Amino acid sequence: MKAAPGDQELLLDLQHLDTRHAQATRREAQPAEAEAAAAARAERDRVRADAGTLRDALEDDELELRRVESDVELITQRLAHDEERMLRATDAKQATAFEHEVASLRRRRADLEEVQLIVMERVEAHEAAVRAVEADLAARERAVAEAEQAVATAVAAHGAERVEIEQERAELVGRLPADLVALYEKQRARYGFGASRLRRGVSEASGVALLADELHTVRSAAPDDVLICPSSNAILVRTAESGL
Repeated sequence: MKAAPGDQELLLDLQHLDTRHAQATRREAQPAEAEAAAAARAERDRVRADAGTLRDALEDDELELRRVESDVELITQRLAHDEERMLRATDAKQATAFEHEVASLRRRRADLEEVQLIVMERVEAHEAAVRAVEADLAARERAVAEAEQAVATAVAAHGAERVEIEQERAELVGRLPADLVALYEKQRARYGFGASRLRRGVSEASGVALLADELHTVRSAAPDDVLICPSSNAILVRTAESGL
């Protein structure tokens, strides 16, 4: 195949665009910011689980507190009733029995009030812990929102870059011979590179130096001959830097 040297050099621009396009497409699909967003979501989920555990503990304490308060109320009512009966008792034996019952109820109430204080302290401690973890969770939610916004912004930017490259590529392809573009596309699809600059005897696509007989073949070729790089299988583009 023949192609003007200037057109062959334009293939390097096309390869550069395709390399940038692949990078932009990869960054659009997997932006670097996604890792930070995933970490933020993991931390948010951890704190959310902690908040759930603390809320459950608070609910258990509140339920126990209501039960103890109910028991204290019942005993207080019963105590008031028995104290009144004790005061009205006329029989000494009956009065003594009421005294023992009242004393027992007072001890029971004192014990329950002590438990009530302990449970109230636990409730207060868990309320404080829940407030703290909910504040932490709110901060984590904000961090997640910010991280996800950063991801969306990055995706949009990379997408815009990809579209811009596609437009620039279409313009460049329109300036090149169709058969040269077809060969470029074929080699790029098969081997990953469509064009490779020969710089000081080294193929840039593969980073491999051409052998002496390969360089002889390149030197012997006409300027408009389209050559294939022996190491990368891309179109080998000769420039003033090729060292020929």
